[in-house]
Amino acid sequence: MLANVLQNPWRLLLAINAAVIIGVFVHKIQLPPYVPYIHLLVDYHFGFIKRALIGAIVALFTDKVPVWLVFALGGGMWLVTLGLYARLFQKTFGFTAKTLPLFVFIAGSPFFLKNFMHTLGHFDIYGCALTIVLLLLPAGSLLFVALAALFSIMLVLIHHIHLLMYVPTIITIVVIRHYLSHSVTRTNVAFGLVALLCVSALFFAAQFWGTMPIPEADFVAYLKTRMADPSRTDLLQFAYIWYQPLAQEISDTWGRLPHNILGVPVFALLIWLHTPLWRYFANLIGGLASDMHRRLVLVALIGVSLAYLVMFAMVFDYSRWISNWAVCMFLILHAVKMLPATRQTPLIPAEDRNTNILGLVLTLIPRVGIVRPF
Repeated sequence: MLANVLQNPWRLLLAINAAVIIGVFVHKIQLPPYVPYIHLLVDYHFGFIKRALIGAIVALFTDKVPVWLVFALGGGMWLVTLGLYARLFQKTFGFTAKTLPLFVFIAGSPFFLKNFMHTLGHFDIYGCALTIVLLLLPAGSLLFVALAALFSIMLVLIHHIHLLMYVPTIITIVVIRHYLSHSVTRTNVAFGLVALLCVSALFFAAQFWGTMPIPEADFVAYLKTRMADPSRTDLLQFAYIWYQPLAQEISDTWGRLPHNILGVPVFALLIWLHTPLWRYFANLIGGLASDMHRRLVLVALIGVSLAYLVMFAMVFDYSRWISNWAVCMFLILHAVKMLPATRQTPLIPAEDRNTNILGLVLTLIPRVGIVRPF
């Protein structure tokens, strides 16, 4: 029996991943939810400002925000994302013994669900969840493009950095699932360009005109009125981010760069550990029936990666950015699988020794982190 487990350990690795996620959750709830908590307090009380949509929705249901709500909302969103991805994987590949290694490499990646558990309450997961929804919905009509635009607007209102973090992936999925898989007409192209223009305009409005219009002391005083426990002033230490201009964010990022850049070899190693998955992805692209499709997919992958490179230059949460970049690659893989192909791409082998070792290592890595690795 032990020999069989060692030769084909994927069910065991799936169980270990579940145990690791529980451990990450237990560790997470013991940490103070600084940034996620203050995002639940900020709303549109003083007019249009950036990073306020989640807090505005919370304000519709309660005047006082308890700390536990960070974990309740974050945990609920994590469970929704898990369910959505399980449905997507079932739709794209199905759950069989042959597809289990692929599922473990994606769902068990320290970049994905485990890191979303570590960043519980942050806004990244909303982009992932809405992108998965677009992968699940029918894409034949302009309603799909309109829904993608609506999701992008919601994400920019949650946090304007989503324009670089998940909107490029949403655009890629719209192009693959609607424009490449269905007819390209003047109407749907014009509609898509207008939608993109609207999302971009909203981003610039949030970035340059979405700062808090009152003094910081008054802003903090208002936030205290929304806290269930106003004595927890330690949870308000990040109020300055609603006043910080882009130039200051870039300056802070470059000031930390010599120290944070030390994590790049670790990120490179983590990416290398996914080699069987990247090899499968490359073969999937190579097997597409159309040369144009292959070229456009490669351009999209470069475009999404360049957007993350811009984020690296602007904001220093490097572990989060590299993790979400990997998640975007995982989701684009699903979109590419939906395109016509000339051949069936072989799945990740279930009984290959080197693949098993890489799967085990990835399973045992609990998460990537927020700023620096681990």
